[in-house]
Amino acid sequence: MQRTENHRRYWRKNLVVTALLLLVWFVTTFGVSYFARALSFSFFGWPFSFWMGAQGALLVYGLIVGFYAWYMNRLDIAHDAADGVD
Repeated sequence: MQRTENHRRYWRKNLVVTALLLLVWFVTTFGVSYFARALSFSFFGWPFSFWMGAQGALLVYGLIVGFYAWYMNRLDIAHDAADGVD
């Protein structure tokens, strides 16, 4: 099967957004944990590192999933790759 230029652009954009979201996930998961002592300022009355570990990371993960679904829906429509289910 011959891949068209449109398919290559679609796949390239998919890989770029996936890589960027994985970078956000990595920084959220490991960056905050690694620098927890340096992030010891008060945030809503709690230490920021505690808040990020307990609540903030879950919010960021939900935003990552929501953004990916929204972005890929738009990308599917733009590149005519939608599955036809409305």
